[in-house]
Amino acid sequence: MAATDTSDPISPLVAAFHARSPIRAWSLMVTIYGDAVAPRGGELWLGTLSRLVEAIGIDDRLVRTAMSRLASEGWLERTKVGRKSFYRLSEGGDRAFADATRRIYFAAPPEWKGNWRLAILTATGEIRTAQRDMLKGHGFGQLSPTVFLAPATAEGDLFSGNTPAFSGIAWLDAAGSAEDAMLLAGEAFQLQAVAAGYRRFVEAFCPLELALKRDEGLADIDRLVARILLIHEFRRVVLRDPLLPDALLPADWPGRAARSLAARIYRMLVQGSERWLDQNGECADGPLPPPDPVFHERFQDLGKPTG
Repeated sequence: MAATDTSDPISPLVAAFHARSPIRAWSLMVTIYGDAVAPRGGELWLGTLSRLVEAIGIDDRLVRTAMSRLASEGWLERTKVGRKSFYRLSEGGDRAFADATRRIYFAAPPEWKGNWRLAILTATGEIRTAQRDMLKGHGFGQLSPTVFLAPATAEGDLFSGNTPAFSGIAWLDAAGSAEDAMLLAGEAFQLQAVAAGYRRFVEAFCPLELALKRDEGLADIDRLVARILLIHEFRRVVLRDPLLPDALLPADWPGRAARSLAARIYRMLVQGSERWLDQNGECADGPLPPPDPVFHERFQDLGKPTG
C-alpha cells in the first residue's frame, strides 16, 4: 500500500507490515521488547502487550504463539501472578538485546586505519562452516569461499591467538589504495543490498516525518505504534549493515540519511509513546518503572528533540 495519504500516516505503515507473508509476529515482539520493554526493567504483562499489538492488527492467538516460541528459544522467561502472565527477558536475551541496541541507537562508524585483516580458511567440512559463521558474526565480509576480511581495528587483534576455534585459519594483513578498499568493501559485504534496504526505509517513513512536523494530534497509542514500526523496519536493515568506516562507503551512502531520518522521527514520537507506557504498562510489581538513563541517550547525536 503506497504511503500517499499523509492525513493518516500510521495506516500505510501497518499495511506494509501486514503485506509481508507470513507475518512474523515473534520478530515484532523482539522489536517491542528491545525498544520499549528492556529500558523499563525487561518485564511486561501479556495483557499490556496484547493491547499494543492489537493496534497493529495482530490478534491474541498470534501473540501467545510468538511469546511461547521466544520463551522456548530462551529469549524470554514466563512467570504467572494469579491469572496474569508476565514475560521477562532472559539473561541470554538481555545480552543479545544489548548488542542490537548498540547497533540500532548508538552505532558510530569505526575509524579506517588503511588496512585489512584477512582470514584464509584452510580447514574443511563442518569446521570450515562453523568458522565462516564465526567470522561473519565478528564483522568479517566474504570475498570467496575461503577468504574473509574486515577493516583492521583493535578488535581484529583478538583473532591472532592459537585457540581451537581459530585452528585452520591463516591470518594476513593487507593494504591498498582507497579506491581498491572501496571496491573490496562493496564486494565482500554486499553493500548494494544493504543500500537498497536503506532507500526503501527512507521512502516508507518520509511521509510519517512530514505528518509529525504538521503536528496532527496523533494519539499516544498511535505514536507508540509508529515508533515500534519505525524501529522494526530500521532494525531489519541496520542489523545487516556491517557498519564500515565512512572512508569505505560511497559519498551518497543512504545509510546516513536513513539513520538521520530514524533519529528525527524517534525524537518526535518518544514523549507521547512513553506516556502511553507510563499509563498502561504493567509488570509483576505493578506499573512499569521509568526507562533507565541510557534510554534518553538514544540517537542523541542525530536529529533534534521537538519538546
